[in-house]
Amino acid sequence: MFESGSISFRAFHLEREFDASIVDDFARHAVPPVETLLSEPLIGWVSSRHLLDRELTEEKILHAGYVSVQLLRAEKKIPEALLRAHCRLEEEVERQARGVDFLPRAARAEIKDRVRKELLPTMPPTLAGMPVCVDLRNQRLLAQCMSDAKTDLLTAQFRETTGTTPRLMTPDEVAMRRSRVNVNDLATARYTPDEEVGDERELSIGMDFLTWLWFAWEKDGGMFKLGNLQHGYMLEGPLVFFRDGAGAHEAVLRHGSPLNSEEARAALLCGKKLRRAKFVLAEGNALWSCALDSDFAVRSLKLPKTEQTDPVGRFQERMLHIERFLDALFHLYDRFLKLRSDKRAWKTELDSIRKWIEK
Repeated sequence: MFESGSISFRAFHLEREFDASIVDDFARHAVPPVETLLSEPLIGWVSSRHLLDRELTEEKILHAGYVSVQLLRAEKKIPEALLRAHCRLEEEVERQARGVDFLPRAARAEIKDRVRKELLPTMPPTLAGMPVCVDLRNQRLLAQCMSDAKTDLLTAQFRETTGTTPRLMTPDEVAMRRSRVNVNDLATARYTPDEEVGDERELSIGMDFLTWLWFAWEKDGGMFKLGNLQHGYMLEGPLVFFRDGAGAHEAVLRHGSPLNSEEARAALLCGKKLRRAKFVLAEGNALWSCALDSDFAVRSLKLPKTEQTDPVGRFQERMLHIERFLDALFHLYDRFLKLRSDKRAWKTELDSIRKWIEK
C-alpha cells in the first residue's frame, strides 16, 4: 500500500491530462457487490481503505492531487487438494459401478469437470487487491503490478475506466519521452574486455544503464546535483546478472560483498550485465533504498521518515518522496543517455568501462 511501509510498483505515463473528475470514472466502474459473485471473476475498483469499500468519493480517494484506489479481483477458487480428494472419491464410485480397475482419461476428465461445477458455488470468495495511485500533478500512474499478467490486467481496466491506455515507463519509453532517444537506433554495447565473447543478440538499454551506474558510482563517487540539492547514490547486493546466449543465463550474488567479489568480475568478463541491484539514494538526511530492476520496476522501496502525523498529510509526503526518488533516478538515466547517444563520448566511456572490469 502507498499509505505505509515499503512499496513495490511500476510507473506509467498518462497520455492525456486528468483532473479530479477521474474520481467519477472510478466510481462508475466500482466492482460489483461481492455477493453477486458466481463462477466468473469480478473486477473493478475499490477504495484504498479496504477491499469491500465500493463507495468511491473525493473525500475517500482524492488526497492533495493524488487518487488512491485498489483494483480488486474477486473470484471463487477450489483448493487443489480439496478438488483432488473429491475427484478421487467420485472416481472410486464410478470405477466400482462399472466394475473396472481403471477409468479411461475421458471419464476422469468428465468427473473432474462435474466436481468442479458442484464445488465452485460453495467456495468463499478470494479477494486480491492491487494498490494504484494516480498522480494528477505529474500525469503519472503508480501501481503494484510486478508481473506481466497484472500489468495487462491494470492497463485493460484503466482503459475501460477512462478511455486512455497508460504507457508503462520502461527504459525505452523513458528514453524517447524525456531525451528523444530512440533506443532502436543505438548499437549493442559489449562491456566485457574479452574479445572472444560475442556481441549481444539484442540491445537491453536498461541493463546497460544499471551496469553503467555501478561503474559511474565507483569512478565518480556517486555524487550529483539535482536542482539546487546535492544527492548521492550507491549500489549494493544482492546482484542479479544476465546475458542471453549459451551457458548459464543468470547469476545471483547475495551474501558478503558481492560488488567486490571475484564472482562479480567473472560475470562481467563473460558478458553478463546487471539485471537487478539494490539502489540507495541520499539527499541530505533523507534516504531511499530499493531493489531496482533494469526494466525500472521498483521493489520494496523504503522511503524517508515522514514528519506528518495526520493520515492525509502523511500520504501526501510519502507520494512526494516517491516523486523525488523517480526524478533522481530519471536524472541519472538522462546523463547515461546523453553519453550513450554520443558516439564519440560513448566510445571513450566504453573503453573506461572495459578497463574497470579488467581491473
